[in-house]
Amino acid sequence: MFTGIVEEIGEVVAVEPSGDGVRVRVRGPRAVSDAGHGDSISVSGVCLTVVDRGEDWFTADVMQQTLAMSTLAGVAEGRPVNLERATAAHGRLGGHIVQGHIDGTGELLEVRPGAEWRVLRIALPRHLAPLVVDKGSIAVDGVSLTVSAVSAPGASPDWFEVSLIPETLSATTLGDRAVGDRVNLETDILARHVQRLMAFAAPAAPDSAASPAPKEGGSA
Repeated sequence: MFTGIVEEIGEVVAVEPSGDGVRVRVRGPRAVSDAGHGDSISVSGVCLTVVDRGEDWFTADVMQQTLAMSTLAGVAEGRPVNLERATAAHGRLGGHIVQGHIDGTGELLEVRPGAEWRVLRIALPRHLAPLVVDKGSIAVDGVSLTVSAVSAPGASPDWFEVSLIPETLSATTLGDRAVGDRVNLETDILARHVQRLMAFAAPAAPDSAASPAPKEGGSA
């Protein structure tokens, strides 16, 4: 479990085939400072398991499903990535509850600079649009952000906006994102649970005002 507060920008330093997936080596001195075999580290929003580590690096396996769902597909040496260690139970929840389970990817449609901030407009798959609400939380490349605007229902494409402060621009990879880039998206876990519960909602009860059916064999 993570909070979406990026601890450092790491770098992919090696990629090699591993079954139908890949094994990546990531440089991240802070991320591995107290990491052990089997620990979880968020790599640009994707929860990966440490299989080996060195003084300033760790390796992790990325399975085919994860490659298909995230921007780690086609990952290459030299790519900068956001890193966050799993949160400690006694730690502060500085962002929001992030699982590291990517829902899909979005495309950066627009970058609007401000005096002290930058607004990103990101297109997202239609099935994710109902899960993103104005002033709600979303993780973009593993960064916990507050949604500052959303498209109207039925818009094409569906989109949302986030406003990035200088700290976020400098401490994460989002400061280097350009129009056309793809980003990992994880919607709020509560919204996903509500959507699933509603899918199983009981059908509406019959109209209580309707006349009851006559009992079999009863008199008029």
